[in-house]
Amino acid sequence: MPGLSLSSRFLLGYSAAYAFSLAALRRQGFRPANRYVVFQCLPHTLGVGPEIWRLLAQAHDVRNGFEYESSDEVTEDLGLQVIRCAQVLDRLL
Repeated sequence: MPGLSLSSRFLLGYSAAYAFSLAALRRQGFRPANRYVVFQCLPHTLGVGPEIWRLLAQAHDVRNGFEYESSDEVTEDLGLQVIRCAQVLDRLL
């Protein structure tokens, strides 16, 4: 993904993390009404610690700012951390 912009890499990582989190919640029989709850439930669905679900909750706020308010608070570090979290969730799912 080195040819993609920082924002694109972040959004792809966030989307993957969200998809894995949603799949884990649906596997438990739940259909959440909003995006944020899938990250809050990660300790129960995939047994991850706060270092993952809190980072993804932070990424959710950044994503909302990016999508709805045209702010771009994405940092290289946050983008890399979100991608690493998505990789962890992929392995756990």
